[in-house]
Amino acid sequence: MKKRRLVTRTIILLVLGAAVVYTLYANFTKDSRLKVDVGDQAPDFVLIDMDGNKHQLSDYRGQGVFLNFWGTWCPPCKKEMPYINNQYNQFKDQGVQVLSVDIQESELVVNQFVEQYKLDFPIMIDKDKEVMTAYGVDLLPATFLIDKNGKVVKYHTGELTEDKVREFMESIKP
Repeated sequence: MKKRRLVTRTIILLVLGAAVVYTLYANFTKDSRLKVDVGDQAPDFVLIDMDGNKHQLSDYRGQGVFLNFWGTWCPPCKKEMPYINNQYNQFKDQGVQVLSVDIQESELVVNQFVEQYKLDFPIMIDKDKEVMTAYGVDLLPATFLIDKNGKVVKYHTGELTEDKVREFMESIKP
């Protein structure tokens, strides 16, 4: 009985120790993981929007792309969506495209959000976090500005004001 208890406690301690080591390793190496920097070529991706249309980033060469990562549960994301929509409607005929990537939520939840905010731009769901991981996104909302040549010209995390959205779209207008 005492021997079994000793073995059980030893296994629990080893598992806890491994968890601590992994956590420390993950925290110390997170900055060295793949992350897209200003000046880098934006990683290409393909996602399907809520209407069933395929969007491949490389298909937008020649246009500026406002790539926004968000979630319906994120208060700053909710606040900036109407601003992004307003500016999208101003800039869409000037060569600026908005690609909006929700992170791992259900289609039902995202569709309700789109209807509530009456959003006009393409909205996709990154179900496996592949695009989020490729871009090294940690915090939401996160916005990448991509120029007509597919290069990242700016990366911004946090809530955007309407003036900031307008300024960003103006900066990537071809």
